[in-house]
Amino acid sequence: MQHNVLILDFGSQYTQLIARRVRELNIFCEIFPYNHIPSDLSSYKAVILGGSPFSVRGEDAPHPDLSQIRGKMPLLAVCYGAQYLAHFSGGEVAASNTREYGRANLSYIKEGETFFDGVSENSQVWMSHSDSIKALPTNAVKLASTHDVEYAAYKIEGETTYAIQYHPEVYHSTDGKKMLENFLVKIAEVPQNFTPNAFVDEMVAELKEKLGNDKVVLGLSGGVDSTVAAVLLNKAIGQNLYCIFVNNGLLRKNEFQNVLDQYKGMGLNVKGVDAGDRFLGELAGISDPETKRKTIGRVFIEVFDDESHLLEDVKWLAQGTIYPDVIESVSVKGPSATIKSHHNVGGLPDYMKLKIVEPLRMLFKDEVRRVGATLGIDPELLGRHPFPGPGLSIRILGDITPEKVRILQDVDSVFIEGLKSWGLYDKVWQAGAILLPVNSVGVMGDERTYEKVVALRAVESTDGMTADWVHLPYDFLMKVSNDIINKVKGVNRVVYDISSKPPATIEWE
Repeated sequence: MQHNVLILDFGSQYTQLIARRVRELNIFCEIFPYNHIPSDLSSYKAVILGGSPFSVRGEDAPHPDLSQIRGKMPLLAVCYGAQYLAHFSGGEVAASNTREYGRANLSYIKEGETFFDGVSENSQVWMSHSDSIKALPTNAVKLASTHDVEYAAYKIEGETTYAIQYHPEVYHSTDGKKMLENFLVKIAEVPQNFTPNAFVDEMVAELKEKLGNDKVVLGLSGGVDSTVAAVLLNKAIGQNLYCIFVNNGLLRKNEFQNVLDQYKGMGLNVKGVDAGDRFLGELAGISDPETKRKTIGRVFIEVFDDESHLLEDVKWLAQGTIYPDVIESVSVKGPSATIKSHHNVGGLPDYMKLKIVEPLRMLFKDEVRRVGATLGIDPELLGRHPFPGPGLSIRILGDITPEKVRILQDVDSVFIEGLKSWGLYDKVWQAGAILLPVNSVGVMGDERTYEKVVALRAVESTDGMTADWVHLPYDFLMKVSNDIINKVKGVNRVVYDISSKPPATIEWE
């Protein structure tokens, strides 16, 4: 894989967004924790320092080793990075009188600076910091100011080092992408050659070389990630790829058979394994969300191990791991904390003795879809909403029973089919229903009921890192609520979740 831009993570919620903006410029980039910088930097063309919830004045301030970077490679320091360079290189950083957070406008831009090519004065930028640079570091020159922040941007003479106190990666910085492009393309001269076609060609060649004539087993989920991984691998090794689609009993209604039917015409070597009773038996009585995830991960591996033993000489396990899974599974002091465990990241039990291959581990979700389109995969399959690996288990709050699964499958089916029939499905990034651990009083006919409450969830997003709730039409919500209550036995109340991520997550568990 081409290594063009290195992004150092100091724990900011925006770090992944920097990577997404860089990728949108057709430039490949990678995120590493600030304290795990790659030892070999020869293949990188530029480095970006991200923001951080920490203060450079604090005792716990993250300290990156920039000895092999600063002055030797083009460097862009964002927010915390800009304050770090100032504070530890002869400048001064102090607490702001008021927290500088939100929209601001550039009131001064130094003329003739390539970094600001195509950016006009009064351009809106997004601030998010409680400290402010009061004096520039040694050999620094002011490049831009806002009405409240004198040193909004600066560069260090004698180096290709630029620093900005605002976040160019967020939507609210109207010319932020242009500034990133100016730095990466015009100043650092990074090639813009990261395209879906280039990725497919490079990855297929890499897989052929890595796997040779080895046999590979892959767990298909019916989702976008595992499907694109399967087609990529099939393109590289053909019939040496053995796909297994496991029904964990927590799929959507009729999904097991529907997905198997979908794969029939794709030339993939697929075997369906119905292990629903085994999973539900292991999950009986478990209410803790993390325990549910780990139980499902364990049983999935056990089922997979049983099935792989039926195949001869399989040496590799392929997984549809994507980049957000990798990022969220890194947990070190400072950088992005692990929010939930991912059972498809981090290896296998020793007894399986299979090596792992993850062809999509460096791609974001939207990039996976573009690669899938390049591979000629059916747009309907590529347009499927993301579905959690643990399935409906984390949408059933509390313990899991076959009856609760039945209720939620029926509710989910009414909701999803309703979105499709109203032409709303493709306008939503992810939708689903949650079965709440409470009953509510209702009236049906002349009878009093005491039945389940379900919450509907629909969000718009690009890669799931951040998400906003979707303003679904009231007429649709009224119709789908009535349909659920009338058609699904055991439910008498429907609510709609209007929380965004952050602070809420997309899933409830």
